[in-house]
Amino acid sequence: MHIEAVDIPDAWFQCLYNIFDYGNKYTIQHGSFVGQIRYEFDWISVLIQNAYAEPYDLMLPQIPSHLNIPNPVEPGYVEQYVLYLMTADKKPDEDYTYGQRLCTVFSVYSPFEIVHTDLNFKCISQIDHFIDVLKQTPNTNQAILQIAQPSDCLLNDPPCLRHIDLKVRDNKLNFYPYFRSWDLWGGFPANLAGIAVLQKYMADEIGIQPGFILASSKGLHIYEYAEELAKIRINKC
Repeated sequence: MHIEAVDIPDAWFQCLYNIFDYGNKYTIQHGSFVGQIRYEFDWISVLIQNAYAEPYDLMLPQIPSHLNIPNPVEPGYVEQYVLYLMTADKKPDEDYTYGQRLCTVFSVYSPFEIVHTDLNFKCISQIDHFIDVLKQTPNTNQAILQIAQPSDCLLNDPPCLRHIDLKVRDNKLNFYPYFRSWDLWGGFPANLAGIAVLQKYMADEIGIQPGFILASSKGLHIYEYAEELAKIRINKC
């Protein structure tokens, strides 16, 4: 399925509206919520033309008050999620964070900046590296922020976000995130809002505009506990 949306709340509502008609209903056998039922798109791509907004809460769905159900994401959550996504901070009980994978500093050969007179090596994070790359050579297919690594197969909860592919077109930075598994009710809007903040940051640093986000997943789903809430929101009770 392919959905085209103006912003994140629009994309969220369209996905909710379609998942019960076009999603696959099955019992979870491994991973989170084993034994529960969930509805899941076998494959979906979601094109969002204008994801970023300020203040950040404008990127989150707001439930009409007369429905008497909570918003899927609490106000102010995006500011917290951005720290998880864009800093290397990791708590002792965490196997990883997205930011730890994206922002860990490593040594990389760089043709874009002479650090030493005889060696072209610099200490840099993935985010900073690809800001440099896209500043100097925007016409490339090699810019991709990697989250996943082979050893993740041994984790109880491997990363849902696997990578964010990057592409510059028409002086805009477009993002292509891929999720192996993705909670539609709360995770989808929160994750996309944080990704939109990262996109805006990188675009500003490169000196261009943020473009669209084209997200995809073979595991966008609604858990059993959120089914009633979702059906109330889309008036399919």
